[in-house]
Amino acid sequence: MATVLAVNAGSSSLKFAAFAPGDPPLRRLAGSIDRIGQPGATLTIDGGARSDAVAHDHAAALPLLVDALSARGITVDAIGHRLVHGGPRFLAPTRVSPELLAELQRISPFDPEHLPAEIALIEACARHFPGRTQIACFDTAFHRDLPRASRLLAIPRKYEAKGVWRYGFHGLSYAYLTRALAREPGGLPARLVIAHLGNGASITAIRDGKSVDTTMAFTPTAGLPMSRRSGDLDPGLVAYLARTEGMTAEQFHEMVNTRSGLLGISETSADVRDLLAREGADVRAAEALAVFCQAVRKTIGAHAAVLGGLDALVFAGGIGEHGAVIRARACEGLAFLGIALDLARNAEHAPLISTGRVAVRVMRTDEEVEIAISTWEVLGS
Repeated sequence: MATVLAVNAGSSSLKFAAFAPGDPPLRRLAGSIDRIGQPGATLTIDGGARSDAVAHDHAAALPLLVDALSARGITVDAIGHRLVHGGPRFLAPTRVSPELLAELQRISPFDPEHLPAEIALIEACARHFPGRTQIACFDTAFHRDLPRASRLLAIPRKYEAKGVWRYGFHGLSYAYLTRALAREPGGLPARLVIAHLGNGASITAIRDGKSVDTTMAFTPTAGLPMSRRSGDLDPGLVAYLARTEGMTAEQFHEMVNTRSGLLGISETSADVRDLLAREGADVRAAEALAVFCQAVRKTIGAHAAVLGGLDALVFAGGIGEHGAVIRARACEGLAFLGIALDLARNAEHAPLISTGRVAVRVMRTDEEVEIAISTWEVLGS
């Protein structure tokens, strides 16, 4: 089997890992390029960082990755890409072709923050790795089986024909976590809620391995309040701010994606760690955390209702994996669902942090592994 380079492009970062086949896959190199488009981009390889890199966009960052692979003597046979949005057509990992790229260009308005940069990165990989097969792995694919009641948005039906519905995101993370749970002795819980909490945050209800409801919708802005994204809002705000402040659609889009969420409420930081350090003396920080934790708690309860009960709850993502205080607050008042935390184990970030009927887990997600596995599956098909 081929050596796969997994490429995971964020808004201002590029995570990557090279894998040789194995069970689990053998990680030969891992790293990231941060602060893309900003002064002093940082290249990190296997924990070692240097801050003199220059990368004005994702495609320009690629030579840094090529040099890192060459220095390790790693030859790449295939490349797997994380793409945030697959639109209405791409419901599974797919080989990159001119037709696929043309369709991604057409649906770029679905996700203008991510798709243009991801397309440019695929094109740059074709130049730097000529002849290599590239596979597009879509974050939306995990949610392809959403029931109609979860998928449909309550707007005129004519927009459904144009691809306007709930897609859901963070699918590679959910796919990795469900795959990991299925390999454990107890197998995959039948009624599972996963809270992927990071700078971007979402929660998904999963029944027998399939997504049945999720917080993000047509775009990743929907659902929970996040570090800088607003999450769900009253749509009447669009018209109100247009009338009272002359706010355009573009200005509203920028506000809810970059200046809202924890940053908007606290007015100081989008980082949970900063807010926890300040909450005792800063009511705005305390309120930002309270809004976030209540949204997580409320959504866990709502998704348990969709599932008809709950067998397991998983916390993942940067906040979910490392935020013991956030996990504890999010689970307060959920004893009626069978959720009870062992506070000592929670403080230690133990894999199992519950004492009640519902297993509450802390898991590290790994989107790069999922990209590599999906790439091999397509290559072998």
